Amino acid sequence: MLTKKTIGFLGAGNLAEALIKGLLASRSVGANQIIASDRASSRLVHLAETYEIKVYNKNHEVIRNADIIFLTVKPQDAREALAEIAPDLLGAKLIISAVAGLTTTAILETLKHGGVKAFIPVVRAMPNTPAIVREGMTGLVAGMGAGKNDLKLARAVFESVGKVIVVEDEHLLDAVTGLSGSGPAYVFYFMEALVEAGRELGLTEADSRLLAMQTTLGAALLAIESDKDLPELRKMVTSPGGTTMQGIAKLEEAGFKDAVVKAVKAATKRAKELSMGK
Repeated sequence: MLTKKTIGFLGAGNLAEALIKGLLASRSVGANQIIASDRASSRLVHLAETYEIKVYNKNHEVIRNADIIFLTVKPQDAREALAEIAPDLLGAKLIISAVAGLTTTAILETLKHGGVKAFIPVVRAMPNTPAIVREGMTGLVAGMGAGKNDLKLARAVFESVGKVIVVEDEHLLDAVTGLSGSGPAYVFYFMEALVEAGRELGLTEADSRLLAMQTTLGAALLAIESDKDLPELRKMVTSPGGTTMQGIAKLEEAGFKDAVVKAVKAATKRAKELSMGK
């Protein structure tokens, strides 16, 4: 599906690099099919030397030469980048935006104000940072006029760095942001707490970190590979009157589950506010 496509990145930061690395590792495309632009020449040099892709310091070069255009700039730079590329943006292009808080409608309106007359399909994506190690989770939604083939192209790219879901309503992408976009930070925070507890109980920093990280990884893999649901898996570890039951009781006493739900809802609320320009 991607073998005859040139993929361009506007913005050469960590997400762009994760996608480039994943695409090349999956052999979905070759280095000669990937191009990128960025304001920071150091990032371009790094990508060119590391992945042997072609780089530009002008966005319009990417627009002219790419079939699929990834918008991976910082949120505060997105509208400026869209206005800049509008004069060079013709038909037969697909834009995939990974910019948090920027709706497909806002993208299309910005392009229209920039003089774009041809209809440009836009797919919006919300990936998360584990894409760096090809274990990302991405939510996709098609903007107005983006068809099944456009979603297939976007899905093919993001599946090279992890798993993908497609939502029908763009508003649901805010929930994806609150859950999986911000989710790695919640998990890291939980792991920090495990490490701190280990240190307080006399374990070394190194041993506490290894115990916390491997336990988190192992639990996630077990949940993915098991045919049991999460409550069942939890009960498998929680023997009546045992050590785990005492630990779970303290988490419940502290309102752990409620705090996590509130965290996801708060992050989702902020994602909605960003979409509204607040």
